[in-house]
Amino acid sequence: MAVSRILVVDDDVALLSGLVRNLEHRFDLFTAESGLEALDKVAASGPFAVILSDIRMPGMDGIQLLHRMAEIAPNTVRMALTGNADQKTAVDAVNLGNVFRFFTKPAPLQLLAEGLEGAVHHYHLTEELEKSYEQSIFMLGEAGHYNDTDTGMHIWRMASYAGILASGLGWPAASVARLKLAAPMHDTGKIGIPDSILKAPRGLTADEWLVMKQHTVIGYKILSKSDSPIFKMAAEIALCHHEKWDGSGYPNGLVGEAIPESARIVAMADVLDALTMKRSYKEPWSIGSAVAEIRRNAGTHFEPRLVDLLEKILPQILTTKKTLEEQ
Repeated sequence: MAVSRILVVDDDVALLSGLVRNLEHRFDLFTAESGLEALDKVAASGPFAVILSDIRMPGMDGIQLLHRMAEIAPNTVRMALTGNADQKTAVDAVNLGNVFRFFTKPAPLQLLAEGLEGAVHHYHLTEELEKSYEQSIFMLGEAGHYNDTDTGMHIWRMASYAGILASGLGWPAASVARLKLAAPMHDTGKIGIPDSILKAPRGLTADEWLVMKQHTVIGYKILSKSDSPIFKMAAEIALCHHEKWDGSGYPNGLVGEAIPESARIVAMADVLDALTMKRSYKEPWSIGSAVAEIRRNAGTHFEPRLVDLLEKILPQILTTKKTLEEQ
């Protein structure tokens, strides 16, 4: 198993020195003397497997730090060191899910070591679970387009575009990552639509179109059976990605902000990529023409704020498109 980095945060320099001196032979330990220094280290070198933080520190306290870590590095196992006066705070944090475990000062060295080993083990189990999620997501994304031989990398490009848009809106990094995993499952419900409709070499009849629209509901029913945050987001996207800003979409005719933001983002990313793809029935549009078409539908199909954002971040979209097409 690869060595897993552990970050210990405490304004007590003597405590930090003692932990490093006694535990560095067992763990890959790093230290920080404040919450801000800890965040700087994460920004500079990437997430740690485990973070163990004192609760009572000047400036950013430990609970604030661990809450922030949950946003930027959700797989990092978060643990707290508490004084007797902080025990209720630590217990509340555990119950809320912000903290995996807490230790009361002065914690016996062996107890800390066993706790860190358990946290590292939990971290690797979580990584394995994430890999399983990603494999499931890949399969469900492919299933939704199983009969569509022209899509190629469409769902993965679209997911990347959606992530760029969410970042531009200020979504936390962890939520952006979740969206990029959930977005490819938006058409999962198409596995429940008959081939005679999916592959019809003509326009659909009114009755056939009613059946086709049901792929949103079918996808929601499939994906909502999981309690995973990724699949919960995927379910809302599957249900709502054909809703329109002015209420003329389906299946529920939602208007404006009643449409989940995740679905608003994916709807626009999906159309952007679909327009710029070569399909059996059309040549690819230029990116400029595609953006102009989306702008024409601002306020009807798409949220105007998202259209404005798309135009601002277009260089990032173009760079991502080029990178993915070269793979």
